Amino acid sequence: MLIIDSEMLWRQYSVAIDSLRDALRNCPDELWETPLWADEPDQWVAKGFSKFWYLGYHTLFWLDLYLTGAEEGFMPPAPFDLVEMVSDEVLPRTYTRDELLDYLEQCRQKYQETISTLTTEQAYRLCQFPWGEAPYGELLLYTLRHVQEHAAHLSMFLGQQAR
Repeated sequence: MLIIDSEMLWRQYSVAIDSLRDALRNCPDELWETPLWADEPDQWVAKGFSKFWYLGYHTLFWLDLYLTGAEEGFMPPAPFDLVEMVSDEVLPRTYTRDELLDYLEQCRQKYQETISTLTTEQAYRLCQFPWGEAPYGELLLYTLRHVQEHAAHLSMFLGQQAR
């Protein structure tokens, strides 16, 4: 039974991606490298994983990867790295707002192209990852939740700082 079509998915993804875009755009320069949590594990703080910009990068990286549907052959666009997939690695530098916004637009286009041509067979294709497997369609829904969660977190952080 078909209960969700590509137009429904696109509308929801578009809103989630817009929310992430707005958070990245609205972050004042002085907060770009601010840790989001005061009680982060030391190893996360040392690697910069708790900083505003990094959570934006993390969200886009996994959106891109899960749109691809497999780790094999995946490579984010330049200037980004596979650090999210390699334990104990650190990103080589802080990415700029413009770099992340460009990546966001690439992910938006990739999603729109993917969903507009998605067949039922492709939606049921099993995707394998170290954490397990999921049908591609379910992976798209999981990724939607992931983008929404982090966009909301970034927006909440900005709201807290505006007090």
